[in-house]
Amino acid sequence: MDATAFGHDFVWGAAASAFQTEGAPQVDGKGPSIWDYFCAVRRQKGSVLIPNSGTDFYNKYMHDIILMQFLNIRHFRFSISWPRIFPAGIGQVNKAGVDFYNRVIDFCLEMGISPWVTLYHWDLPQRLEEKGGWANRDVTGWFETYSAFCIKKFGDRVKHWLVLNEPAVFTGAGYFLGSHAPGKKGLNNFLPAMHHAVLCQGIGGRMIKERKGLQAGTSFSYTLIDPLVPQPAHEQAALRADVLVNRSFLEPMLGLGYPDKDLRLLQQLERYVKPGDEQLMVCPMDFLGIQHYTRERVRFSALMPYLHARPVPASKRGVATTAMGWEVYPEGMYRSLKRLTQYKGLPPIIITENGAAFTDECLEGKVEDTQRINYLTDYLRQLLRAKEEGVNVNGYFVWSLTDNVEWAEGRNKRFGLIYVDYKTGRRYVKASGHWYRQFLEASQQFAPAAVAV
Repeated sequence: MDATAFGHDFVWGAAASAFQTEGAPQVDGKGPSIWDYFCAVRRQKGSVLIPNSGTDFYNKYMHDIILMQFLNIRHFRFSISWPRIFPAGIGQVNKAGVDFYNRVIDFCLEMGISPWVTLYHWDLPQRLEEKGGWANRDVTGWFETYSAFCIKKFGDRVKHWLVLNEPAVFTGAGYFLGSHAPGKKGLNNFLPAMHHAVLCQGIGGRMIKERKGLQAGTSFSYTLIDPLVPQPAHEQAALRADVLVNRSFLEPMLGLGYPDKDLRLLQQLERYVKPGDEQLMVCPMDFLGIQHYTRERVRFSALMPYLHARPVPASKRGVATTAMGWEVYPEGMYRSLKRLTQYKGLPPIIITENGAAFTDECLEGKVEDTQRINYLTDYLRQLLRAKEEGVNVNGYFVWSLTDNVEWAEGRNKRFGLIYVDYKTGRRYVKASGHWYRQFLEASQQFAPAAVAV
């Protein structure tokens, strides 16, 4: 199997995000993000050390993009840091930040690489969080202003845009569990944050589509949810978990409203919904980004509030796992894609993230990450299986181009095709990077720098 098996118009790429790679958190006028603040608080408390210095992509972007070209990667998904453009979230524009993204975009195009830009990949300006962040309905206006600026400034060269990255994760982990920035907890934070993100999803998508020649999409985390055993109580628990994890943002976008019949918790959203919101939530995207890594198996638990469902860790199920503790379950890619076909009128699917963290060692400049090669190969076989059975999936972005800061996990979890020595900043292409290069090589004579999805 090589890339040509997927068709000559299939999009192949690699992905990254601003906070996880750029570093330079206080350079050239950038304002603090919620993740900068979250990291600082964690350091002060002496808990898990989360660096906000990324991989120095801010200074090494040319080097990394040249490596990308060497790996035959012709599509690069990255995000714009909102506080690098608007240090206070709104108001004065930071010209140095705009210039940086102009340089990145221009160099991508010079190297024959098509930029795919994510507007929001979790780094809200801290100044806006101090006003309530995603739990404040004013975020819809703040986001509209920020998005309009980016589309106007960069839309002459960036043709593919993603509105939000995994909204279920940044609202759930950041505003309900408190495990991610900004570290808030409880339904009174989560429910308004969720609804406002759904509104911004629609607002951003329509703004992109209004500009001729641009392709609008957004990305959802999609984790396959199975019951631990085939018994009604566990099956209902799995259904509720699936609603929260996989359906709560997708279905409003498709015009189906919130799936509150299958999860009564979502009925509490009514107090945040204003007249006209149902229409604002809907947006016919040009493509749908799906980010799939693993599956969860859940059991009924009367002690778990709201969901009455508890995931059973892969470590307790005797299955193969990645360094993140996630089950290696390649068929989950196939089953997830097939499950998505239940929705009528679904736009073409792009796998905007898939990859794995393993314990990588760099010995004499070489990283023999055979486990990652096996993971990627097995998941791609299942993707091809779904495509051959008629699923309209037209692209794949590996996560990630380089090792980076894995959010609250810090630098301990390495996902990259390229190894980063965090002491020296040097890059080393892993065996998986060389494998991906060879995998893509046969398709390069057919692959234009940019395609319509």
